[in-house]
Amino acid sequence: MVLVHDEDLDVLIVGAGFAGMYAVHRLRGQGLRVRAYDAADDVGGTWYWNRYPGARCDIESLEYSYSFSEELQQDWQWSRRFPEQPEMLAYARHVADRFDLRRDIEFATRIASVTFDEADGRWRVTTDRGQRVRARFCVMATGCLSVPNIPDIPGADRFAGRVLHTATWPDEEVDLAGQRVGVVGTGASGIQCIPLIARVAGHLTVFQRSANFSVQGFNVPLDPELARERKAHYSEYRERARRSFGGMLLRQNRVHALTASAEERDREFSARWGLGGFEYMAAFDDLIFDPAANDLAADYVRDKIRQIVHDPQVAATLTPTDHPIGTKRICVDTDYYDTFNRDNVTLVDVRRDPITEITETGVRTGGRVHELDTLVYATGFHAMTGALLAMDIRGRGGRRLADHWAHGPRTYLGLGISGFPNLFVVAGPGSPSVISNAFVSLEQHVDWIGDCLAHLDARGLATIEADPAAEEDWVAHVNEAAARTLYPQANSWYLGANIPGRPRVFMPYVGGVGRYHKRCAAVAAEGYTGFTLSA
Repeated sequence: MVLVHDEDLDVLIVGAGFAGMYAVHRLRGQGLRVRAYDAADDVGGTWYWNRYPGARCDIESLEYSYSFSEELQQDWQWSRRFPEQPEMLAYARHVADRFDLRRDIEFATRIASVTFDEADGRWRVTTDRGQRVRARFCVMATGCLSVPNIPDIPGADRFAGRVLHTATWPDEEVDLAGQRVGVVGTGASGIQCIPLIARVAGHLTVFQRSANFSVQGFNVPLDPELARERKAHYSEYRERARRSFGGMLLRQNRVHALTASAEERDREFSARWGLGGFEYMAAFDDLIFDPAANDLAADYVRDKIRQIVHDPQVAATLTPTDHPIGTKRICVDTDYYDTFNRDNVTLVDVRRDPITEITETGVRTGGRVHELDTLVYATGFHAMTGALLAMDIRGRGGRRLADHWAHGPRTYLGLGISGFPNLFVVAGPGSPSVISNAFVSLEQHVDWIGDCLAHLDARGLATIEADPAAEEDWVAHVNEAAARTLYPQANSWYLGANIPGRPRVFMPYVGGVGRYHKRCAAVAAEGYTGFTLSA
């Protein structure tokens, strides 16, 4: 029997990842009645579900963390340069314990429908457990990478072996020792898990549709002296990150690649390759804007692939030629390219030799069946909009969000949606979101929402809603910002290109985190221009 209990809230929060957790803490601290709902059994969001071998963050731990609590950032000790999934999940659980967040989170619960009741200006929400909740405000902290993309391949349900997806990896240990394993996909999750699976599998077959650029990670133990220095001046470093392009403290070289000599370029690219991580794309200031400059950076990495991979044909298959470097989120790896030198690893180019079906025993490409015991999908997500569109969200006049976004997501500032009053999106389409350090973006959004709710209550206002004209202008501005870069030249998940039939719209805002923060602050300071506030 399903327990049904109605609840009246000031704020209903969807999601208990890092955005939802901070929203609970911040808004509860304002005296509001809040409750978050999450399908998982515990906090952590992305870092709860993505437990696959090698899962780790591509932003450094001293930056990929909360800044709202000085005590928290001083007390927590990171172990490595880039945090790995178990440590990220431990951090999430520590925060939940430290700030007693779980008492205001409902786990193992999905939101089914979210409907605006115009008669009383409240959102009426139902869950998959039959609960009915009424809330004045809804905060969608659903995460940008939270709905797995499972490709529609004929015969997929016939495979007799074990099927896994990197985004829903089992909590228990998965023993792949000696097995014939197939991995479909060579994006970030594939590039992270392939080297570790190859070490234990009897044979690994990698099915690649698109070759991706990847740079070295050098995930070394965190230097204690670096941690002490950072913590001694954390407020300064955090502020620098908020003013930066991507919310990260990269060593940005302000020199243009095309004005440097060939020797200077080679020296700089070599140094950046040696630093590892996103530092590579900060080697010169024009890499994401100028095709000729980008070619120089891409060619350096292509040369590295040819140097690392022994078989020239395999190296050629692994070498990206169809998009500028950095226009898909550049991957950060440990021994990825070198893995293809192993005798127990086979690379299949599915552009040249497409997957035609999955059989009971494996994957068919052309006239051959690759016999497998375990099939792993590393095929990514319905990025940025998947979780929102999975719910039945209806605004004024019963208008469905799916209809409002039929030709691509439309928001104002990535925060509000016209026709959907008192509904906020954290790190939504139209904000820096996935282009940025997630913690910088989610904290800024939640703080902006908290200040907005305080503004409404202080003035006796009931609703806030994005103006259609402001939404149109913002969508145009997001497109203009993207058009000034090379990002739209890649068929990436930033455009929704990984999902067949999905509208091709560039979703994140690439005008820079610092510039975006200033715009949001100005909107609030001017009385929330672009929004309609009503009593």
